[in-house]
Amino acid sequence: MKASRQNFLEVLLGPLGPLLLGGVLFFVPVSVSAETDDIAAKSHRAKQAMLEDHFDEASALYAKLVQAAPNNPGFRLNWGLALHSGGRFREAVEQFRIYLKAQPDYAPAWLLLGLDCMKLDEPARAVPALEHASRAEPTNKLAHVELAQALLAVNRPEKALENLQKAKELDPEDPETWQALGLAYNALSRRAFDQLEKVSPQSAYHDTLLGRSLAERNQFLMAFSLFKHAHDKDPELRAAYEGMAEVYQKTGHPEWAAEINERMKNLPPPDCLHKNLECEFQAGRYEELAQTANFGKSPQVYYWAASAYTMLSLQAFDRLGRMPTSAPIHDLMAEAYRIQGKYAMAVEEWREALKLAPHDRRQKEGLARALWLNKDYQEARDLLEGLIRDDPESPQLNYELGDTILRIGSPEGAIPYLEKAVTFSPQNKAAHDSLGTAYTRIDQTDKAIQHFRAALGLDEEGTVDYQLAQAYKKIGRNDLAQEYIQRFEVASRAAHARKPQNIEDYQITAP
Repeated sequence: MKASRQNFLEVLLGPLGPLLLGGVLFFVPVSVSAETDDIAAKSHRAKQAMLEDHFDEASALYAKLVQAAPNNPGFRLNWGLALHSGGRFREAVEQFRIYLKAQPDYAPAWLLLGLDCMKLDEPARAVPALEHASRAEPTNKLAHVELAQALLAVNRPEKALENLQKAKELDPEDPETWQALGLAYNALSRRAFDQLEKVSPQSAYHDTLLGRSLAERNQFLMAFSLFKHAHDKDPELRAAYEGMAEVYQKTGHPEWAAEINERMKNLPPPDCLHKNLECEFQAGRYEELAQTANFGKSPQVYYWAASAYTMLSLQAFDRLGRMPTSAPIHDLMAEAYRIQGKYAMAVEEWREALKLAPHDRRQKEGLARALWLNKDYQEARDLLEGLIRDDPESPQLNYELGDTILRIGSPEGAIPYLEKAVTFSPQNKAAHDSLGTAYTRIDQTDKAIQHFRAALGLDEEGTVDYQLAQAYKKIGRNDLAQEYIQRFEVASRAAHARKPQNIEDYQITAP
């Protein structure tokens, strides 16, 4: 492992890596020989500690070296590296920021700063740092991929895609690039759907795309209802037929699926003599078709752009899935499933990853998160408790463990972890909501209100407004309780209106 640590740092820092690790690149001589010898000895011990994975020891030594030689920026960079390697990302960020004030042109430091901001779940702060890194080193694939991940996290998928195309040119076989490409295309598909929902929420195109999304999550009753409504609105929309046939097939009605497929054969073919979006899709020209979303605002344009981006996403994930089996491949597939809400599939992929790399912390964190999302709370708790011992300041781990303990039924046990989560990540609305719920259950309503207010806007159905109304009612503030119950009712009615209203909408019927 010592060699791998050395190799990682040399890859990250380039040819200057070995010098930086020795603390000699920016060494400023001091006048007293004994002090010089002491600095050299500490520097050697710190380098050895890094190579032996004794990161806390290395951090302590580099802190003393910075104090002894404050004008040597190399020691401060090494201190940041030691903190980073030991998982003390918040402290590392501070040292990298100080270092970059003195050495603003050193690209690896910008990369490390961006990586640690991402570890702290602060993608908005990571983006500028990673932009610095990718501009300074345009052939650094890692910088482009990490920047793309940060851009995806702040909902800028177009810019993410630009960086991923550069990364793909640099290394066409990199699995992380293909995973990120799949996620970027998926995000662009969702954006096209959101635009379609704004301009034509009652259209057959909207119903078909929403039905497809629900079918992917095995919500076949709702999906069938939407496909049927889409067919009623536009009897020539092939995707509605395809959707109904898929639902029939997956719910044990192959004869009905065959009947729908026969009807679809009788549809008039699309007019491909003129430029037709459906013809572009059937010809597999997805890249060109996806770009139409930039040049039109009709429901048809948004529908076909969303469909094209979906196919591009599937192609990227298929490319990833065909790569040689390894723990990283399973990890990337699992992360993709998690982001798409397919938690059971994510659990299985992370279990496979851990069979190949049983001591890999990243895989353990992924499995713990997927188990929590899949509501396997007891198994998630066992994993999370072990993980948080090594990373007690992680906002995400504290939130996941606190929420898990709350759902198991112990609000008192959940509160310390949830308090840490909102302290380290105050913008996490979901963590505030869980903490508000925990305080409600132990009758500390004033504290609950504070966190429910921070969680407002968490969901479209207004559940936080409802909880806030109940909390205000409990302390006698009926005026505020009435205000928030009205907000809840408005949100709830809007959400209800988006769902099927008739009993037959919850049945899969024959064609």
